[in-house]
Amino acid sequence: MNALEQLMSEVAGLFLSPVLLMLAAMFVYALFEWGRFMLELVQGARRARPLAAFHRRHPQADAQDIELHLLRRLEPLRLVSRVAPMLGLVATMIPMGPALMSVANGDFAAVADSLTVAFAAVIIALMAASMAFWMLSVRRRWLLEELKQLLHQGAVA
Repeated sequence: MNALEQLMSEVAGLFLSPVLLMLAAMFVYALFEWGRFMLELVQGARRARPLAAFHRRHPQADAQDIELHLLRRLEPLRLVSRVAPMLGLVATMIPMGPALMSVANGDFAAVADSLTVAFAAVIIALMAASMAFWMLSVRRRWLLEELKQLLHQGAVA
C-alpha cells in the first residue's frame, strides 16, 4: 500500500470506536423511547396531549409555533431513524478492510473477529432505526391528530 492509502486506512480505523459508541447510544435511546411509547400505547385515550399542554403554557402560540414544537418533539426519533443505518454501514465497512487482509494472510480467526463486529454493528443500527422509524410514524400521526383537534376547536389561531 502506498502512504496515502495507508493513511486513509488508519484514519478510517479511528472512527470505529466513536461510531460504535454512537450506535450504542442510539440503541439505548430507541429502547428508552420504546418503553415510553408502549406506555403511551397502553394508556390509549388517556395518553398525554403534549400540544395542548404546550398551548396552555404558551397561550399566545399560533399554529406555526405549535407545529414547530411538534417537529422538535419528533426530531430525535427522525435523526435516529435516518442516521443509525448510515453509521451501521460505516461500522460494517471499517472492519471489512482488516478482515480482507486477514483472508489474504489465512488468519480466519481474525476474519471472524472482524466480521462479528461488523455484523453486530449493522444489526444494532438497523434495530435502533426500525424502532425509531415506527415510533416516529405513529407519534407523528398522534400529534397531527391532536393539532387538527386544536385547530378544529378554535383553540389556536
